[in-house]
Amino acid sequence: MPTTPSELLSSAEMAAADRLTIAAGIPGAVLMDRAGAAVAKTAARLLAASDPHGRRIAVFCGPGNNGGDGFVAARYLKADGFKVFVGLLGARGNLEGDAAGAAQGWSDPILPFDKVPLEEADLAIAAIFGAGLARDIEGPAREAILRLNEWTRRTHKPIVAVDIPSGVDGSTGLVRGVAVEATQTVTFFRLKPGHLLLPGTMHCGEISVVDIGISDSVLAEIGPKTFANGPSIWSKHFPRPRIDGHKYNRGHALVLSGSLAHTGAARLVARGALRIGAGLVTVATPRDALPAHAAALTAVMTRVCDTSEELTELLADRRKNAVVMGPGMGVGAKTRAMVLAALANGAEEKPPRAIVLDADALTSFAGESMRLADAVKRSRCQVVLTPHDGEFAQLFAAKEGELRDHPAIVQLTSASKLDRARAGAALMGAVLLLKGADTVVADPRGRASIGHGAPPWLATAGSGDVLAGMIGGLLAQSMPAFEAASAAVWLHAAAAREFGPGLVSEDIPEALPPVLRRLLDGDEA
Repeated sequence: MPTTPSELLSSAEMAAADRLTIAAGIPGAVLMDRAGAAVAKTAARLLAASDPHGRRIAVFCGPGNNGGDGFVAARYLKADGFKVFVGLLGARGNLEGDAAGAAQGWSDPILPFDKVPLEEADLAIAAIFGAGLARDIEGPAREAILRLNEWTRRTHKPIVAVDIPSGVDGSTGLVRGVAVEATQTVTFFRLKPGHLLLPGTMHCGEISVVDIGISDSVLAEIGPKTFANGPSIWSKHFPRPRIDGHKYNRGHALVLSGSLAHTGAARLVARGALRIGAGLVTVATPRDALPAHAAALTAVMTRVCDTSEELTELLADRRKNAVVMGPGMGVGAKTRAMVLAALANGAEEKPPRAIVLDADALTSFAGESMRLADAVKRSRCQVVLTPHDGEFAQLFAAKEGELRDHPAIVQLTSASKLDRARAGAALMGAVLLLKGADTVVADPRGRASIGHGAPPWLATAGSGDVLAGMIGGLLAQSMPAFEAASAAVWLHAAAAREFGPGLVSEDIPEALPPVLRRLLDGDEA
């Protein structure tokens, strides 16, 4: 998966990039020719790797520009000596613009989809619909995609998708009824959110981004706000130890613990914060849990804290500049009071204290998101919320009409993860991290990063607690909230990859040092 360039373009933004390029003097037909040539080159290379003797290729073309790319690819492949079968959705006479011109360059028969001899092919190219698809696929297109998928599963022969697997919405990653299961996807200029978001990313196979002559200068006018999460979007803010530094200028993270039966979560949080570089970490623990923490912790300090009043006293020490709360604390009025106390206490901070709210700290406000939002906004703290989908749904559940008429309600319940994260961040006035294999981090101004490449073994009990601690540790070192959350997501996944299968949550902080070393040495792209 490429990590650069980082900008992700929605379908509308990519269409704008095309328009600006054409207006600057590069005809659309030239862009289409370059795109089709790149697809042909990829198909030939993939076929040589999978079946060196394979020479037969089936190309399924749709009625728009994606199909035009397919016609161009077919022409180049034929010129290279391949036997090419071309199918078209609809009548050739219905094609318009550049797609019609591309079809004119194909002199061999054009078949209906159901007549394409797929069983004779060694590779297929799916150029039916591109990233702009915004409706469910039906009829002959659906049947063709189902046929392609059954064929590739049975024969293990490859499919090359043009731009995005046909059936995947490029802006959201949603599957519009059915989608091609590609072996390789060839896209142009920039990745789209749908290449990284579930479930679309699972249909893409290997992705290559091809330069077809669109200048990076168009990005200034488009102003994209969505990015593939990686060091390029946050590394300049990443804290780097100084030779004259000491623990007191690397921040002090305070972690709230649950009761005696639920202390492990706080220790995972604390270890994540310490390993990511916080100078000091303290666990604020109920009295009954103090012996458990004291016996297990070494570099992490402990302080007794049973009530919101005692938390307020602890936070009178302004050196405690980051707070992480929620994991293992329990759901209910006590946790709610602790959260409100922490937010109220940060109002006079200069610079403002940073607060990470995870797990029980969010679920304790289920159906009362506006109450929490009001406290966040009054606090003027840097606040990061870290729900998974279930916690997000609980937090933003309409209760007594609270959200029922709010303009954000449609986005909060959208099927699009990117839309939900952005709406939640805007509503709460905080950075919101919506967890998953495709973790989205969004800020209230609409900026968002999408995580990718997280290994499946990261889905293990306690890994979210470590992530919350890592965010808190970076915030303690004065990293801005959006960048801190995005960096923690990336490093969390990188550490899991570093350790490998068999990972448990305690392993994540211990796998961080080699990842951090490469990052600080400039070896991580």
